[in-house]
Amino acid sequence: MSLNHIRPWRNIYRRKSRQIMVGNVPVGGDAPITVQTMTNTLTTDAKATIAQIQAAAEAGADIVRVSVPDEASSQAMKEIVRESPVPLVADIHFHYKRGIEAAEAGAACLRINPGNIGDEKRVKEVIKAARDHNCSIRIGVNAGSLEKHLLDKYGEPCPDAMVESGLDHIKILQDNDFHNFKISCKASDVFMAAAAYQQLAEATDAPIHLGITEAGGLTSGTIKSAIGLGNLLWMGIGDTIRVSLSADPVEEVKVGYEILKSLGLRHRGVNIISCPSCARQGFDVIKTVEILEDRLAHIKTPMSLSIIGCVVNGPGEALMTDVGFTGGGNGAGMVYLAGKQSHKLGNDAMIEHIVEQVETKAAAIEQAALDTAAE
Repeated sequence: MSLNHIRPWRNIYRRKSRQIMVGNVPVGGDAPITVQTMTNTLTTDAKATIAQIQAAAEAGADIVRVSVPDEASSQAMKEIVRESPVPLVADIHFHYKRGIEAAEAGAACLRINPGNIGDEKRVKEVIKAARDHNCSIRIGVNAGSLEKHLLDKYGEPCPDAMVESGLDHIKILQDNDFHNFKISCKASDVFMAAAAYQQLAEATDAPIHLGITEAGGLTSGTIKSAIGLGNLLWMGIGDTIRVSLSADPVEEVKVGYEILKSLGLRHRGVNIISCPSCARQGFDVIKTVEILEDRLAHIKTPMSLSIIGCVVNGPGEALMTDVGFTGGGNGAGMVYLAGKQSHKLGNDAMIEHIVEQVETKAAAIEQAALDTAAE
């Protein structure tokens, strides 16, 4: 829950949900909202898949999903699970036996699609495998693959059909005394997805996995996801998220964190506050921010940095950031530390000096946290 008693207009009251475990990562309840992504390598290429998982984990992914389309992929999962630094979700479609094999290979969670996994008997076999191997399950409803009887009933994919599908499959799990599950109801249509998730949030206390499926490329998909996921998260709905982009999985993780950071729901790394730049700028803001984003990507400590081109908003923004730089005249600007003017700095030394100041501040924050924990 994100609460701010000084600025109550920033409060977000999270929906109360049950907590489950995905490997060693708690999802739901009062646990932090987790960020997921999915590999796009061939799962049978274990080396490439492991490398992609490690890159995603380094970027901040809490959980990574891996597609398991065939028996060879099930076999590869054994090595992939062994080398993964984060819990893995096995993505299962059409072939229920792949779910059983993935559970045996050590997957932390099985993602099954009710629209194509098969009849109830096959679902029961997947449930048994999940229970035997301490796997959680994600019921993954998707507007693009709803069951035929629901399409016949409703005439087209719609929120009511998606929620009915999800609740039907929740009942199957609960009838088999299986409760270690979460659920999603994704659509590429933002309106449909948002409406379905709101209905679902009212109908179950299961942890909810948020996503706008097939959102698009890096720019369009980011915008679409920010609108859909951002509004739902603002309403308190969502326990874990995946931003679906036609892009590198690392980009999905970055966007996911930025969405959470913008709502004060999760903090990781440097939050750069920067202006769009204009004729008043005292230095090249766009280029500077681009370089700093790359140079500061290794910082995981939550902190803030303001990079503002001129004195119109620069001093005000710097008041609220850990480190700041505001452009001035004659090729120099002002460095702010902890919201206060500290010293002037020439633009030519700006990048290295700011990186140094941020690293120093991050180390100080980390040490203070260690000291507090030791008390």
